[in-house]
Amino acid sequence: MLLDLLIPARCAGCGARGVPCCDRCAAVWGSVSEVVRVPVAGLARVFALSRYRGVGRRLLIAFKERGRRDLAVPLGLALARALVVLPVPGAALCLVPAPSRRSAARVRGGPHVELLAAAAASVLAGWGFEVAVAPALELAGGARDAVGLDRAARAANLAGRLRFREAGRPPPGMPVVVLDDVITTGATAAACVRALAAEGIEVAAVLTLLAAG
Repeated sequence: MLLDLLIPARCAGCGARGVPCCDRCAAVWGSVSEVVRVPVAGLARVFALSRYRGVGRRLLIAFKERGRRDLAVPLGLALARALVVLPVPGAALCLVPAPSRRSAARVRGGPHVELLAAAAASVLAGWGFEVAVAPALELAGGARDAVGLDRAARAANLAGRLRFREAGRPPPGMPVVVLDDVITTGATAAACVRALAAEGIEVAAVLTLLAAG
């Protein structure tokens, strides 16, 4: 607490003192928009909160790459608000986070999308929703960092490496939403949906903070 008084939090979007994300920067998470990507077309509808640029990009990079784990709460709140308005049946919901490479997760202090899912679930539970987080997917060793890869290379990078984890199986009967931070080509979203479908799990939607491209 004393450290917080001596070194106040700064907004990761604009640098303003006092909070991890100020109200002005939080406004970047606007209305939910549907995103169309060829690999996932016909598998599940995909939604994003903003474009991968400007304030949204700065907030995500600060959280994901620069250790700003204090952003989990405001980013989780933005996702929770979006989940409430998604076209998903019922009041119960299961969030399946897209997996991170193990080496990346170690450097970042844990799987960052799983942390976002937990933050969003906490908000939804506080609003009275029945919600679960199911880390049902994992990346096997050998997967490369996807930054800079085109659609074909991303698909090849995931082939045989994105696997289902029985220990993280979603509770039966709950609509499933796959969460990720960014959708680029749609290869990761498609691989996640297919891996779950192979286990008899239907994905109601995919939700990401940002859409690139």
